[in-house]
Amino acid sequence: MQNINIEQFLASEFDGFRVEVDASRERGDIILQRPPLNVIAMPQRDVLRQVFEALDAHPAVRVIVLRAEGEHFSSGGDIKGFLEASPEHVSKLAWNVAAPVRCEKPVIAANKGYCFGVGFELSLACDFRIAASSTLYALPEQNLGQIPGSGGSARLQKIIGNTRTKHMVMRAKRIGADQALDWGIATESVPDAELVQATDALVDELRRYSPLAQRTAKKLINDNEDAPLAVAIEMEGHCYSRLRSSNDFREGVEAFHGKRKAVFCGN
Repeated sequence: MQNINIEQFLASEFDGFRVEVDASRERGDIILQRPPLNVIAMPQRDVLRQVFEALDAHPAVRVIVLRAEGEHFSSGGDIKGFLEASPEHVSKLAWNVAAPVRCEKPVIAANKGYCFGVGFELSLACDFRIAASSTLYALPEQNLGQIPGSGGSARLQKIIGNTRTKHMVMRAKRIGADQALDWGIATESVPDAELVQATDALVDELRRYSPLAQRTAKKLINDNEDAPLAVAIEMEGHCYSRLRSSNDFREGVEAFHGKRKAVFCGN
């Protein structure tokens, strides 16, 4: 996409959500807005993927935020949509929901209220999850005679292990924000009234770092998730070595010794 096409696309009217780009704060927000529960329709998932890709390519965006209007983040998907969707469409669900993982830029999910089903799966695909006190996380597909189909159980298993994943998936159990923080699902747990402030603070914090170092760290961590320790250490060393020749690393070192704030350019 060329810049003008990206901007035109992001300015479109979307079904079930809207997009806001604030160039002055270097952030792009995807805001779920299908009241009262922000149900995510089947066709919406493919469009969300396209929006994540567009924001990742947007030159004015450093950080992407996924949030929601109203009391709840999302109660999950449109149940009827599963019965009506073609097998080909269903086969693409996990790819669409994994769009935040593929973004080179950091992606934050700001959760509150119900964060169920695909809403939870989308959040798990993000790099950071800030959970308001009201947040309830769940993968309730067992109640429908089904299992999570967009990476939910797989990602959860990597984060919390077999026993806790079976508790949440096989028993369709809900867990709150504090338990999610304790289990390593949530990055932060904050009062509902502080969710916006906490999200803004994390955006501003991430913007302070080198875009190149951020991209490298995200890809390295994602790629090394299943790698043996020796391979992971080897890959880390290669990435470290490449960054040593970057302008951002030079700027960081010079700023440190000059006792000033570093100004990173992303190369």
